[in-house]
Amino acid sequence: MNETEIKTIVQKQRTYFDTGKTLDITFRIRALRRLRETIRAHEKEIHAALQSDLGKSNFESYMCETGLVLSEITHMLRHIRSYAREKNVHTPLAQFHSRSFRKPSPYGVVLIMSPWNYPFLLTIDPLVDAIAAGNTAILKPSAYSPETSRIISLIIRECFNESHVAVVTGGRAENTCLLNQHFDYIFFTGSQAVGKEVMRHAAERLTPMTLELGGKSPCIVEKTANIPLAARRIVFGKYLNCGQTCVAPDYIYCDAEIKGALLQEIKKQIRLQFGNALRNKDYGTIINRKHFDRITGLIDREKLFCGGGSDPGALKIEPTVMDHVTFDDAVMQEEIFGPVLPVLVYDSIDQAIRTIQSMAHPLALYLFTKNKAVAKKVMSRCGFGGGCVNDTIIHLATSEMGFGGFGESGMGAYHGKDGFRTFSHYKSIVDKKTWLDLPMRYQPYRPVYEKLIRFFLR
Repeated sequence: MNETEIKTIVQKQRTYFDTGKTLDITFRIRALRRLRETIRAHEKEIHAALQSDLGKSNFESYMCETGLVLSEITHMLRHIRSYAREKNVHTPLAQFHSRSFRKPSPYGVVLIMSPWNYPFLLTIDPLVDAIAAGNTAILKPSAYSPETSRIISLIIRECFNESHVAVVTGGRAENTCLLNQHFDYIFFTGSQAVGKEVMRHAAERLTPMTLELGGKSPCIVEKTANIPLAARRIVFGKYLNCGQTCVAPDYIYCDAEIKGALLQEIKKQIRLQFGNALRNKDYGTIINRKHFDRITGLIDREKLFCGGGSDPGALKIEPTVMDHVTFDDAVMQEEIFGPVLPVLVYDSIDQAIRTIQSMAHPLALYLFTKNKAVAKKVMSRCGFGGGCVNDTIIHLATSEMGFGGFGESGMGAYHGKDGFRTFSHYKSIVDKKTWLDLPMRYQPYRPVYEKLIRFFLR
């Protein structure tokens, strides 16, 4: 799609938004219901596309993509009228007699740019929130997951006129054309490098935006942790989608006393959960050869604890664990985004906190401990987007909490109410009554009026 075609779609959506049709709550509800039914009707094709692009099993595709999208739609349908309602706020005595309220209003035409690792979820989830808030939307899925982009395009065409929701496919050229357009809001999920470029374009028009990025999310295992359970849950979170998850535990940071026991349990859990991973049909693939080569290049054979095998033809890499890793190693210089788990040690929890705080703020942080005081200290003193105590990943699988980054890992949040808020501008309005007009604010100023002002404003 060329720049002229993209510009035409943007203009169509702006014209459509200006009609006011998307302001009607019933209209939004109908749109969400239509989207839900179309997703259900195409579930097999969605899962086939995810299998083709990423080697995902039907079980994992539903658990981590389709099911979460349907859950978000259900949440929005249940709460949309409440979220869209004007909310009265306290009116100060100086504004007597008035009604003060906050009115949620859609931004207008929004751009949603999504990545390849969870291509269905991370495209449609923010779309659900944008529709619920009353916007029109242009979706730009990743070129690295073409089959999922194809089924997304099919679903959107069946559900919506392109003046309401449209899909633009393609690569960097299309991204550039889109970012040269005037949008009222931009929602981007992807790498920090591309996020900076998106932010630069948005700054030219002062366009508000949300950035969902990534980073090196630590998994702290404190010496009181339940080691077998910690290992089981870490292995699940780390190797889900072959480690191609923005909130996957990027590395383990554990107490030196329990490292040996933890490593043995992790090795055991890898065997129990995946067996021969290279032959496991439910264990996915790396998205492309470029990323396959990058990930295998991070594996230091001299520090290999287990795994490390790969199948270049199938783009598969075994669940891999590296021991004796330091913060100077190559594997600790970038977000791994693959099935490689470095293990580092600390001598005290205070040292671990200081080290994590000296690094870029991660998207997620995980802590395994039985010590409530340690949990409180880590969760209070470390800066991160979101996380779990005694589990991994699951904090993003709820519409009751916002999901988002912090610092270098992003800005803004979505899911449920936070998603509705993200795609809404809240107008602050005072409705002043006309039957009374207090004279004290008008000139000429008088001493008695000053006394009244000082009484009201204190």
